[in-house]
Amino acid sequence: MAGYFIERGFAVTGIDTSPPLLGLARERFPEHRWLLSDMRGLSLPRRFDGILAWNSFFHLRWDDQRRMFEVFQRHGAPAAALMFTSGPAHGEAIGALQGERLFHASLDGDEYRALLDAHGFDVVAYVREDPDCNGHTVWLARARSG
Repeated sequence: MAGYFIERGFAVTGIDTSPPLLGLARERFPEHRWLLSDMRGLSLPRRFDGILAWNSFFHLRWDDQRRMFEVFQRHGAPAAALMFTSGPAHGEAIGALQGERLFHASLDGDEYRALLDAHGFDVVAYVREDPDCNGHTVWLARARSG
């Protein structure tokens, strides 16, 4: 995902808790900023025009997801785009990646919409289990300017 935005001329700040993944990002895109941090406690001294939580946000438990909307709001500039992936419905599941168990959780769509609204975002697009995105459920929202 970072490569997509970098190829289009955007500056990228990446956040992850995995030193090996950050090392890979630094190797591939050394001119951009890569920070070792847990998104749940993120408090950067700036705001961004776009926030992307792709294949990351849904690994958080429900209460942590709910609290993330404050983090999104705090880091979004006026009219910022927010894109994230979620599950298609309220629930929890255990998946696998390269043989490792991987936790997934999702709130229901109405709760995501209410959280977005309460934190100053309007839903621009929502696609449940998008076949063009490997079946991901994708949300795109925009921060209200005022």
